Amino acid sequence: MTRALPLALRRSLVFFWLLLLLLLALVLGVAMGAVSLPPGEVLQALLGLKENPIVTEMRLPRVLGGMLVGAALGVAGASFQGLFRNPLADPYLMGSAAGAAFAVTLLASLLGGLAPAFAQHAIFQSLPLSATLFGFLGALSATFLTLVLAGGAARTGELVLAGVVVGSVLTGATTYLMMQDADRVRAVFAYTLGNLAFMGWPSVKAMVLFFLLALPPLLLLGRVLNALQLGEEVARSMGLPLEGLKLLLLLAASLLVAAAVAQAGIIGFVGLITPHLLRRLLDEDYRLLLPASALGGAALLTLADLLARTLTRPAELPVGVVTTLLGGPFFLYLMWRRRGRA
Repeated sequence: MTRALPLALRRSLVFFWLLLLLLLALVLGVAMGAVSLPPGEVLQALLGLKENPIVTEMRLPRVLGGMLVGAALGVAGASFQGLFRNPLADPYLMGSAAGAAFAVTLLASLLGGLAPAFAQHAIFQSLPLSATLFGFLGALSATFLTLVLAGGAARTGELVLAGVVVGSVLTGATTYLMMQDADRVRAVFAYTLGNLAFMGWPSVKAMVLFFLLALPPLLLLGRVLNALQLGEEVARSMGLPLEGLKLLLLLAASLLVAAAVAQAGIIGFVGLITPHLLRRLLDEDYRLLLPASALGGAALLTLADLLARTLTRPAELPVGVVTTLLGGPFFLYLMWRRRGRA
C-alpha cells in the first residue's frame, strides 16, 4: 500500500511516522518502568511545574541517552552497509562494537582497576574523553581486522564469519579483564550485555558532543554512499576523491559506535534492523536513509529498553539481551532470503 504512493509523499510519511513513533517512545519510556507514573504527573515534571526526581534525574536522562545511543547505532549501521555495499554489515556483526568494548574495558583496567569506573554507573563520569577515544581505536582496529580476514567487504559470507570470530575473541579478552575485578564482575557484565541503566546526564552530554562531531560528515556524504552503490569505478568517474571520503565515512561511523559502546555497552542488531526496515521505503537514497536510520534507531532502542524494564519488573533485563532476541531471528531471515536469491 505504502509503495503505491508517490515517492515524495511516501518519504514525507516515513519521516512523519518516525517522529511520531519517537515521541511516543519518549512518553512511554518516561512514564513506565518498575513503577508507572500518571501521564499528568510526567507532563508536570517535564514542564518544571512539579518536582519529580524519578522523571528528571532517572528516567529522562536514561530515555534521552538511549535515543542518542540508538540513533548512533542506526546511523553507523546504515553507513557500514552503504560503505561496504553489504546489507549484512553492522557494528555488532563486524566486531567493531566488541573492539570498542574491549578497548574501553582495557582503559578502565589500566587506570587502576575496573571497580572505580563502573561503580559510578557511567564510565564517562570518570573517563570523560579517553573512554570514547580508546573505544574509537578499538572499533577501527576490529573493523580493519575483520576486513582483512574476510578478504574484502564484498564477500558477504566471509565478512560475517570473520566479524563473528573477531567479536568472539575480543569478547573473550574483555571477559578476562573483567574477571580481574571479581567484586564488580556483575556490574561490568551487565555493561557488556548492553544496559542503559548506566546513562545519566553526563552520559547524555557526552553522547551529544560526539554525535555533533560525527553525524554532520555522515549526512553530508550521503551522496557518496549513493554513488558507491553503483560501483567504485562509477563513483570515481564522478570526480569524487573516493579513498579519502571512504576513510572519513569509516572514521565517523566508528566514532559513533565507540561513543555508544562507551556509554551503554554492546547492543547488537540495532544497526542491522533499522536500515533494512527503512531502505525499501526510501528507495535506498542514503541522503534520506541516514537521518531516517537515526530516528528509527532511537525509537527502536527506546522501545526495546522499555521492554527490558517492564517484562520482568521490578527486575530489569539488559537491553542488549532484548535487541539480540529481536535481531537474531531477523538476521537469520535476511540470510535465508539472500540464500534463496543466490
